[in-house]
Amino acid sequence: MGAIVLLPLGVDDAVLDRCLAALDAGTAAGTSIWLGDDAQAGPRAQAVVEHWLAHTPLQAEYTRRARPLGEVAHLDEMLRACDGLDVAVLAPDSVPAPGWLQQLQATFARDAAIATATPWCNVGETAAWPRLGELNPEPDDPALLAHVCAALPTLHPELPSAVTHAVLVRANARRRAGGLDAESYLGWNAALVDLSLRMAGLGWRNVLCENAFVSRASEAPSRDGDLEALAARWPGWVPRLADFLMHDPLHTLRQDLQHNLQQAIMPRGQGDLFVSPSPLEPPV
Repeated sequence: MGAIVLLPLGVDDAVLDRCLAALDAGTAAGTSIWLGDDAQAGPRAQAVVEHWLAHTPLQAEYTRRARPLGEVAHLDEMLRACDGLDVAVLAPDSVPAPGWLQQLQATFARDAAIATATPWCNVGETAAWPRLGELNPEPDDPALLAHVCAALPTLHPELPSAVTHAVLVRANARRRAGGLDAESYLGWNAALVDLSLRMAGLGWRNVLCENAFVSRASEAPSRDGDLEALAARWPGWVPRLADFLMHDPLHTLRQDLQHNLQQAIMPRGQGDLFVSPSPLEPPV
């Protein structure tokens, strides 16, 4: 059975509408997706969901809690309900480019030691493109960028941890690591870092899927106390993250993607210069 997509809903109906449209356009029909609402979505967002459910080609379910449980606890509840399944978790403001899930699943198929696969993102921190660790603009042509990403070599370099814009999590690794720690962390950002570090400690890998791209509207927020809790539990993680950002081991890979994208754009931009003239009209 394929992976299930989890989309925890936020409060912004406009970004939700954009995310759902991108999912329809870039995800194989019949893919299972679960929209989980921790009593966050207002009437307009609920109307967006209702309309989408009636028209989407995806196999979609929507649940809404009567009272909020909390970001991490709610997502952990969703993950536990998907026990035995690989799960792709999307940020509520994400915009998946075409083929995103297929490429993440192909990454898992290549190496059983991979616990999490994270695609490129314009604000993906360690997985950011085109500039590492910066707030880059969203791509102008996600479909073209996805096509160029798909043609990159499948190296799957290791990341310091998984990143929250989009991540595919392997079922057996998640079970062995024990799920999310809702007692120690308030936000999904820190809880995912903690989970991926626990999985790494058990021998699994957290990698970049260089063949997929998922953009988002803004960077992942950090909740009060979460970074301090991470640093206390994982004292080696902050230095490793700093070293990664300083030495940029993905520099060549990101340059290759930039170069290949420019090469793909160039013929499009110059196409009108090479259009064959129309044949002359025959004389009357």
